[in-house]
Parts: sequence; C-alpha cells; structure tokens
Amino acid sequence: MTRLFLALLLIISNIMYAQKKLNLIPYPQNIETHDGSFTVPEVLKLSNDLPQKETEYLKKRFSMVLKFQGAKKADAQLIYTRLPEKSGENKESYILTVTPKQIQIQSSTQQGYFLALQTLIQLLEESKKDGKIPAMKIEDQPKFAWRGMHLDVCRHFFTVDEVKQYIDYLAMYKLNTFHWHLTDDQGWRIEIKKYPKLTEIGSKRKESMIGAYVDNTFDGKPYGPYFYTQEQIKDVVKYAQERHITVVPEIEMPGHALAALSAYPELACTKGPFESATKWGVFDDVFCPKDETFKFLENVLDEVIQLFPSQYIHIGGDECPKTRWKECAHCQDLIKKNNLKDEHGLQSYFIQRIEKYINSKGRKIIGWDEILEGGLAPNAAVMSWTGVNGGIEAAKSKHFAVMTPGAFCYFDHYQGDPQSEPNAFGGFTPLDKIYSYNPIPEELNAEQAKYILGVQANLWTEYILDFKQVQYMIFPRLMALSEVAWGTSDSKNYKEFEGRVINQFKVLDKMNVNYAKSIYNISGKVIPANGGIAYELSTSQNSNGIRYTLDGSIPTISSQTYQNPIAIPNSLTVKSAYFEDGQLKSAVSSQQFTISKTTGKTITLEQQPSENYSFGGAFTLLDGIIGNVRQLGKTWLGFQGKDVVATIDFETKTAFTEVYFNTLENKGSWIHLAKSAQIYVSDDNKNFTKIKEIGKEEIQKANGKILLNVGKQNTKYLKVVIENAGIIPAGNPGADSKAWLFVDEIGVN
Repeated sequence: MTRLFLALLLIISNIMYAQKKLNLIPYPQNIETHDGSFTVPEVLKLSNDLPQKETEYLKKRFSMVLKFQGAKKADAQLIYTRLPEKSGENKESYILTVTPKQIQIQSSTQQGYFLALQTLIQLLEESKKDGKIPAMKIEDQPKFAWRGMHLDVCRHFFTVDEVKQYIDYLAMYKLNTFHWHLTDDQGWRIEIKKYPKLTEIGSKRKESMIGAYVDNTFDGKPYGPYFYTQEQIKDVVKYAQERHITVVPEIEMPGHALAALSAYPELACTKGPFESATKWGVFDDVFCPKDETFKFLENVLDEVIQLFPSQYIHIGGDECPKTRWKECAHCQDLIKKNNLKDEHGLQSYFIQRIEKYINSKGRKIIGWDEILEGGLAPNAAVMSWTGVNGGIEAAKSKHFAVMTPGAFCYFDHYQGDPQSEPNAFGGFTPLDKIYSYNPIPEELNAEQAKYILGVQANLWTEYILDFKQVQYMIFPRLMALSEVAWGTSDSKNYKEFEGRVINQFKVLDKMNVNYAKSIYNISGKVIPANGGIAYELSTSQNSNGIRYTLDGSIPTISSQTYQNPIAIPNSLTVKSAYFEDGQLKSAVSSQQFTISKTTGKTITLEQQPSENYSFGGAFTLLDGIIGNVRQLGKTWLGFQGKDVVATIDFETKTAFTEVYFNTLENKGSWIHLAKSAQIYVSDDNKNFTKIKEIGKEEIQKANGKILLNVGKQNTKYLKVVIENAGIIPAGNPGADSKAWLFVDEIGVN
C-alpha cells in the first residue's frame, strides 16, 4: 500500500510540475519535461564547433556571471547539431534538449540556433534561483514570419547606440523585423549623398511642440541637425543582421514630406518656401507627381537599397492630403492623361510607379493601408494600421499583409490610467489588450490567412522625448507582442502570462531598463449595478492589498479595504492604491464621477466607434466619467466619418429638463466639433419626437461642452443624434479625409 501511495504521489507531482509553466517569453510551442535537471557550472563548456557569432552573443549576455571555455564535443556541456534543411521547413525552428549532463541545440539554420539561445538565456536567468535547469525537450518555431517593432526617429531622434539597444530588446524576445521610420514632416534622418540639402536643411526644425496637442505650446529651441550617416546605417544594419533581425527602412511618400520639401521646394506643387514641421499632425504640402519628383525619389531609393538588404522597402503612403493635387494644373492634367478617376487614383498611380522602379531593383514595396486607395500596386504588401480592414482587403486579393492595428499595436498610446501616466498620444492599449490580439482576422478563410505575414507594433515619438521614455513605452508591452507573434498567446491565461512578465522585470532591472510599472497600479472599470454603476478595482497583485477612499483623501494602509465593486450612488471621487507589507506599492489612482439620471442605464448605438477609440464600448457614454480634453484615452469614443446616434432606455418614465454631452476639437489630429445635434424622446422606442436642435455655431460657441435646456420632459427613451463634421475642408490638416468625432458622457438633469 505504501509503495502504491508513493508511486501515485510521484505521478501526481510530475503532472503538477508539467502543468506549471516555465518563466519563458515568448512561450515555446511544445515542452516535454523529463526527470532530473542540469546543474549550471561556474564554467560552461562549449563545443568548439558552435556557430561563432551567435555564441559570442551568448557569452556577452552572460560574461559577468558565467564563464565559458571551449571543449571537444564529447566533453562539452553545450553542443549543437546542424540538421539538414527540408523543403517547406520553418527556418526559425529549433529543438532544445536539456539532460542532467548537457544541453543540446538542433536546428537547420543559424537563425534557429540563435532563437534557441534566447530560450536558453532565459532558462539560465531562471536557474540563478537554485543553480539548476529542469530536464526537458523543447520543440519550437514561430507562427508568423514577420514579428516586428517600429521606431520613429523623425519626431524625436535617437543615437546609434540607442537604436542598437532597441534592436537588442527585439532580439531578446525573438522579434525579427526592425521597421526604421527615417523620414517625415518633422525631420529627414538619413544621409543621401546625391542630395546633401536633405540633411543640411531637412534634418532640423526651428522648435518643437510640447505638452498636449490642445495646449498648442512650443519650446522655442532649435532641434537638430540630427541624422544618420551612411556609415552609421551600415553599422546598425550589420548589428541587426548579427542578431538575425531584418531592418526595413521607411522613406515616406507622397505625404509626410515637409522636411524634404524644405530642402528641395521644387518637388512640391506650389513654390513654398517650406520648413520642417514644428507641430505634430498632417500637412497639405506633399510631393508633386512630376517627372523630377520621381527622378529624385528613384535616386534616393537607389542609395537606400544599397544600404538596406531587406526584401521590402517601406514607402509610407499614409495620410496624404489631396488639397494641393486638386489645385495643381499638372496633377489635373496627369489625371486626365492617364484616365484616372480622381486624386485617389493619382495616389495609386504614384505608388505603382514607385513600385515598378523598386521591383526593377529586385525589391518589393510595403506601405500603410492607404496605398489601397485607387487600387493596390500589383506586388505591394500592406501594413494595416487604421484597423484590420486593410489587411483583410489585401489578403482577399492575394497580397501579403502585416497586421498593426492602432487599437492593439500602437505603443504610443496609454498603457495605464492616463491620470497617472506620462503624456501620450492618446488611446488606451494596456498589456492585456495587446495579449488578446489575434493577427488572423476571422473574416479570412484558411487560404486567405496565408497572406498574413505577421504582426508589428509601432512606436511614434511625438510625445517621447528621450530613450528612457522609449523603454517605458515598449516595456512590458513588447513581451505581449512577442508571444502574440510567436503564436502561443492565449487571453484565457492572461494572469499566468502576467506572472511571467513580472518575473522578467528582474532581468530588465539588471539592464537598467526604465520599464512601465503600470501593471502594479490599480485598474478601474465601471460596471452596471442595480440600475446605476459600481466601480470595480483590480491589480496584478493580491486585491486584498487595495485600499480606497470616497472623500477625496489619499488612501493609507488604514483606509477601507477593497472587497467588492464599489457602489457609486452620487457624484464623488474614488481614490485607490495598492499596499504590501504596510507600504505603498503603486501610484494613487483617482477617478471622479459625475452622476446623472442616465448613468448606468442601457444605451444602444446605431454605428459603432472606431476600434482605436472604443474602450468600454457604448457604455462609456453613460459611465459617469467626464472625458479629459487633454487625454484621448479611456474616456472618449471616437467615430471617423460617422454620426453618433445613441438611444438611452431609462426603463421607467423619467423627468428631466436638461441634456448634456461633450464633443472635442483637435484639428491637428483630424478631430472636429460636431456639425449639429438633435434631441428626441419616445415612450415606445418607435415613435420619437424632436425636442431640441442646435447647429454648428452654437456648438462652436460652447466649445463642444453642450448643455441644453429642453423644457420639462417625462419619458422612457431618449435619443441623441450628434452629426459628424464630414469631410475635412481645405486648409485643415487631413483635408479631404473623413473627420473624427469624439463624444463623451451623455447625461440628463
């Protein structure tokens, strides 16, 4: 009986051990755990035939804590077996086997070997707890071929050493593509020897916008000249190649061209003069599609292609206003001459002409999803950023696509409560949201899904002033991206992943990385409760450590302990914080509630908000939280080119005399005040009576903060129609594009 009990106990313990996940990110596709463990020695014996450059990387990562020496294969503790390449095999696959005596890596390529080393490095880091690595066999390969991170060096510049650090971060978590955004309105950052004025003039600006966009303030300080010489670029590309990372350069066209036009104004539709932009946003002056422009771009691309061996050259293609083209006689003649439908057709003509040239050099183009306008170039790949539709359209037409939708993959968005985070572009993209992303859209069948190359996150740097802030914005979110890209993420297991992330923080600490600790802060969520609302608090730690107050005072360890969602019966401020061992461990979160008779009721929207600005869905409009005009984070819903038609069900007849709502104006970000608004009431949700209407002038006079006296009402349903401004007029950023309408809390008193 005793022997049977011990045997059962051993089986159960082995099963439990197998179920406990190792602290690896991204998590491998398949792990078999075996009996025993490998004891990490003070000096690790390396087989003399290990791939040299990759092994030097391993030594560099561990030279301070682990020594290495060469050895014959029979005596080595780390050995490598080169497998024969097979047709159709994933070149990044590897097998890592740990036995009590040695560690063996098998792969058919040095790339696979390098990826195995990243897994081994994490295992070695973890072994510092007890000096051992569990015996196991890992068979692993990535799901996606394109696992990318982008860095904008135009709005703010980063040194060669900082760019190399960025590449190292990608390598650590098995990303394989570095998208280098080198040209934009605010600066031209790559030396082109045929056109020296690009860097003499275009690499600097007279000042920079600071603070929130709505503040419209500038620092008054010249910025630049900042650019990379061709020798520096070669150095970065070589550095990336040694880490099996492809550098994809981006040269923006036909829009985002002000820095180039400041140096060569003859390439524009008007005479100028031009200067590198000091504001953020989109500008009307773009490249004019004339022969001398194409010759200029071809010459630029010749030098770019010589510097970057990547298969793809990114040509931008996004946010190109058509204002100048509409007013340009040459452009209008070109449209007629080539039987183009309109200026969108002219954009397609521009992209296709550039693609033909790049194809002639043996390369391919990739561009943001606006390159779909007017028809996609024959061999182009699409980077889908405005949502997923660009990627879906590309894949269905048998074009490759990289998924990088802003709602999930823009790391310039807030990652925690905007009130306790540094100023960011807007949006709200926390760690769990990124981890939940599936790059394969549901709309695609299995054959179409093959055209999804992979996934990428983008870091735009309008509000990122230095490299410490770069680190803050990408970590730990890069870890979630890496597991999504590897294909082993599972949102149902997010809390387990979160634990592995926290375990990785000790590695980042040693590297002196300024990562965000938002994961420790209190996260608040408004939920419907008993006809009103309640405030649900959570943290990555034990929720028993949360303390809160309702009187506006700062929480202390003696404050009320959080146990259940907090009922919010009237207007008040909830302040909360996390404590551990009697010590404050998080930032203090503060949320003000403004309660009205609509708060917590049922709301339906006829048209849904943009995925980028839809956090909380329609309920956001009735959650008792008034949006902050300086932070386009969690509290606003954004609609591009769509009206807001919201119907609120009071459940019983409700008396009120005032209706209020907020809209926002931020023209630099294409956000315009509403054109008009109408208020309706109904008792049956079928027959509605209009009780109030206001026009554009009244909305502008109120600066978007609308409070309407509607007389004495007593009704069961309220409908609020807020009309989008429509197409952005000439003279505004984003002219000819659909305006954004941002709307917040709809309330009645």
